[in-house]
Amino acid sequence: MKIRRISAAVAAVSAGALVLTACSGPAQESEIEGTTSVNVGWNEPFRSTNNLTANGNATANANIVYLTTSFFNYYDGDLNLAKNEEFGSYEVVSEDPFTVKYTVNEGVTWSDGTPVDAADMILFWGAQNDMFDTVAGGDVPTDADGNAEVPAGEVYFDSSSPAMNQITTFPEIGDDGRSVTYVYDSPRSDWEVSMNQPSPVAAHVVGKIALGVEDPTEAKAAVEDAFENNDAEALAKIADTWTNAFNFTSLPDDPDLYLSYGPYVISDYVENQYLTLTRNESFNWGPEPKVDSITIRYTEDPLASVTALQNGEVDLIAPQSSVDVLATLDGIDGVSYTTAPEGTYEHVDLTFDNGGPFDPATYGGDAEKARLVREAFLKTIPRQEIIEKLIQPLQEDAKTRDSFLFVPGSPGYDEVAAGSGADAWAEVDIAGAQALLAQAGVATPVDVRFLYGKSNVRRANEYQLIAASAAQAGFNVIDNGDDTWGSILGNGTYDAALFGWQSTNTFILNAEANYITGGQNNYGGYSNPEVDALWAEVGTNTDSAREVELATQIEQKLNADAFGVNIFQFPGVVAHRDVLQGVSTIALSPTIFWNYWDWEISASDSLDAPSASESE
Repeated sequence: MKIRRISAAVAAVSAGALVLTACSGPAQESEIEGTTSVNVGWNEPFRSTNNLTANGNATANANIVYLTTSFFNYYDGDLNLAKNEEFGSYEVVSEDPFTVKYTVNEGVTWSDGTPVDAADMILFWGAQNDMFDTVAGGDVPTDADGNAEVPAGEVYFDSSSPAMNQITTFPEIGDDGRSVTYVYDSPRSDWEVSMNQPSPVAAHVVGKIALGVEDPTEAKAAVEDAFENNDAEALAKIADTWTNAFNFTSLPDDPDLYLSYGPYVISDYVENQYLTLTRNESFNWGPEPKVDSITIRYTEDPLASVTALQNGEVDLIAPQSSVDVLATLDGIDGVSYTTAPEGTYEHVDLTFDNGGPFDPATYGGDAEKARLVREAFLKTIPRQEIIEKLIQPLQEDAKTRDSFLFVPGSPGYDEVAAGSGADAWAEVDIAGAQALLAQAGVATPVDVRFLYGKSNVRRANEYQLIAASAAQAGFNVIDNGDDTWGSILGNGTYDAALFGWQSTNTFILNAEANYITGGQNNYGGYSNPEVDALWAEVGTNTDSAREVELATQIEQKLNADAFGVNIFQFPGVVAHRDVLQGVSTIALSPTIFWNYWDWEISASDSLDAPSASESE
């Protein structure tokens, strides 16, 4: 299985996906003369230009990757999937075997002038295909920070894609190296979003760093050859580079680590403070921005984001909504805001493989005893109390979310939720939890280490409510709150985690990485062969009615296994200074960044914000 050592502050899935599905749109000419800049507030710092790794799979990274790369397709404002033909094209060339050809248009280049081409698409495929790994993730030790320590000479790409795993023959390269044709072993119902860009990091840079090949053309050829020949010696070096070299928390000295083939290029980054992107002057294969630079400024505190907006330090924010946030926004002149449910949902996941209270190994391998303890804990989570005290003040009609796979209100949600067994968690059942612990023969109190974002006021309040309720049944819920919780997910140091998944597309299939054995986002080590088999059937299914049946069966098993529990759909708020026009958001990642090309500054005003060189 893959190591899931780090993931997202708000990672990716609901009715959606775990691989960033970003967008493009019609090219537009700038209408603003002079240099313009926008400052955006965000809650978690960027940490990797490779958002395909376990470490890089974070919304904070996906936002930057979205602005610095290009994609074959995108979701528009109505959540319709559309092609970006200015960048490239793709087509199904055979139904049996299922075969898709991708072609990058001539003239598309990385910001160093090197063409974006087949080598980058080969890297995207090969790095996420488990068949090249010579060591399983479960056999790879981790250091004190949870980073993989791959044995010398072993091949281990810290990533996995069920779709890429379905392509086991080396793809055909054509059109003077600009196209790649993939032949799937079996069809994938979500194929159109599974391979939606060449690569977030450059194949020629990977070849240069890993293999010491300086010439870009030769470096790309070396990467292609390593995958085509399954050259373990070369792939071990490529895997190490691909997994680790593109992670950074301040601007690296080597610009190769942050090359772009999108509308913007990273130009400055001060750790834990801000990251600045400036226009990529060579970019003309997608929607051209009207704003010359974007600076992302970081703070976990929602009220601090509002204060920064009020003070003109940022121009656009999407903070976690709260009564205080909305009340403060109401009193700020020159600021507009909107509220609506987001594509993100809050949930609690349990850990199955860390020697803790929910792990069968703790009870000598007794899986049923561990399941009873998990079920007992989930019965104590006060979902309705959390909704009434923390969410309904922001959204009067807020209700609990009762499906793992479907967004409330979407087709199939009501049917799946009604038949999934989620009603087991509808109300707190202290007596039932105590009876289950007694049935398991487990002495109380049972210690449960609980991970959440400590400085996040709403999550801190959720923790307090959960801990107080669970204590009544005999659980000692230990405060493991940590502001770096995103880098802790999957490292085994906690027993329960409270965080959010965010949708990135409208296919339920890509949720499988949360729940299948060894799935990249299956941080708790859950494994059920019957669930794996159901996901395999979902992968090739094209019947919507059958999809609902399969989803219901998957959710029944997740609830029966006491995998975890969902709580609520996020009540969202987006606020911006009125001088910034064109702001919009969608209920999928990259949310407020999706239509960057529409952002502009009203002709009669300017955004007098601090420059990116100033500290905060």
